[in-house]
Amino acid sequence: MRTALLQSSGRPGSVVENLKVLDEAAGRAAAAGAGLVAAPEMFLTGYAIGDDIARLAEPADGDSADAIAEIATRHGVAVVYGYPEREGETVYNSAQLISADGTRLANYRKTHLFGCFERDHFTPGEQPVVQADLNGLRVGLMICYDVEFPENVRAHALAGTDLLVVPTAQMHPFQFVAESVVPVRAFENQMYVAYVNRVGQEGEFEFVGLSTLAGPDAIARTRAGRGEELVLADADPDFLAASREANPYLKDRRPGLYGSLV
Repeated sequence: MRTALLQSSGRPGSVVENLKVLDEAAGRAAAAGAGLVAAPEMFLTGYAIGDDIARLAEPADGDSADAIAEIATRHGVAVVYGYPEREGETVYNSAQLISADGTRLANYRKTHLFGCFERDHFTPGEQPVVQADLNGLRVGLMICYDVEFPENVRAHALAGTDLLVVPTAQMHPFQFVAESVVPVRAFENQMYVAYVNRVGQEGEFEFVGLSTLAGPDAIARTRAGRGEELVLADADPDFLAASREANPYLKDRRPGLYGSLV
């Protein structure tokens, strides 16, 4: 499945403008043969927007989800996007997958919040593995800091995730995560990992870009630079099956030795 990564910070604070950016990117991705386009963490509203996070938060089935379903249907491409999700008085840092026919397939709430900023504005989610089947692949969702916990990604591997999509807001000086950690996660768990980042200065944060889709051989199929960019690469189920057959990590595990981890 050709996967498009929309590396952009959009227009922080403007849902309307961010929907326009996503619409244009979805059109370009579809024209290039993509079956999925993924946008960064908190793309719908912007990340460093302070108390506007709570003001702009929406339910998973809110007006913006309907608007993105319309974008997906019109362009014939599935969409993953980050947004602040409201459930009653609680706000989560979430990512949602909507299929090319407009169906909401999966919604994930970030389980590991990073720093005081996130802990001040969000409640952590409690479900580590969220998946849906899409175009012959099992797609899993995770957000930014979550992928830095090996237990999280291994849980997806054991649950059969083929393509792990990680909307992120990766900031300076942690660019080694995009450059090194993400390809290693893909290799040690025998999956594709799509890591899609924000860019540029936003409030106190400097986002570093470097969005990538890494394969189960730890090789980046595509890598963006430091500016706004749409990059594409393929997640190939046949290559994945062959790699899993050759790589013994998951088969050679000895779970009985790992009880002390929890």
